[in-house]
Amino acid sequence: MHKNRLPTILTNNDMEQNLEPIRSKIYEIRGQRVMLDRDLAELYGVTAGNLNKAVKRNIRRFPPDFMFQLTKEEWDSQNAFSVSPATK
Repeated sequence: MHKNRLPTILTNNDMEQNLEPIRSKIYEIRGQRVMLDRDLAELYGVTAGNLNKAVKRNIRRFPPDFMFQLTKEEWDSQNAFSVSPATK
């Protein structure tokens, strides 16, 4: 925090609005709530390729079920992922 800067206080409504763009990118696949690499990469401001490379370089830092790859059939059946987001 900067010296002369007051902290910002967010209301519950503010937090809900800030979280909505993230929630809208959470899908249910294979019975699990997941985010696609492209959406996660966008949140971090990197490419999906670079995100995947970083995860592979540091794979020991992640739990075994951290990620999985969609099959071609899963991808095709979701029409290139125009699926509806998971519900709460």
